[in-house]
Amino acid sequence: MVKAKVKGVLGRETFDFFRALARNNHKEWMDANRERYRACIVQPMRRLFEELTPGVLRLNPGFDVRGKTGANFSRINRDIRFANDKTLYKSRMYLKFAVPGQRGREGGELYVGLAKDVVTVGFRVYSGAKRRESALALVAEPRVAAKPNWIRQQKKRLGPKYESYWYANVKGEWTKHEGWPEDAANWKRLRAWIVRKKVSCAAATRSAFVVDAGKAFRELYPLLEFTSLER
Repeated sequence: MVKAKVKGVLGRETFDFFRALARNNHKEWMDANRERYRACIVQPMRRLFEELTPGVLRLNPGFDVRGKTGANFSRINRDIRFANDKTLYKSRMYLKFAVPGQRGREGGELYVGLAKDVVTVGFRVYSGAKRRESALALVAEPRVAAKPNWIRQQKKRLGPKYESYWYANVKGEWTKHEGWPEDAANWKRLRAWIVRKKVSCAAATRSAFVVDAGKAFRELYPLLEFTSLER
């Protein structure tokens, strides 16, 4: 007897929608496909959020799990006021979990990113508009200086499964650097750090994806804790 294939939270229709949006990135198409957007993107992402939330709260009960756009879901509408690219919509969406920082400062996130041809699961932390008031400056930088081997230890632990890259501000421009920011001196100019793995769209539609994403969050949570959370 052949067992029925267990359907995952995400389906092929999610990625089909992003591909169609990439080809038809204008208001008329989106207006005509609002119901498809809700069925293929909004509802599956909310289901994924609900499935991942219990595990996230076991890591830290302080995670924001209100299910709000901005806090937990990225917006599909692009802010084109200061952008050279004037396309109206993003053909990717993010589900994210963060622990609200003290005094409202921005900290790290655990996230799942969905796009038309790939899914990413990872950790990221940004400096925000005022780096000297950010978790990167006030929490991460002093810790890296005090424990210079910590990044190397994380590279050894996570490097076989995850890619790492970071951004520095060079003459007013963000510059991408591949690899792990091992040198403590890099942290004085570091503006963002991302550690992630890529998952195929086909793998993301399997029932095991929620379990795999939860495992990735457990493996990556120490990065968020070290760079963002005061003890």
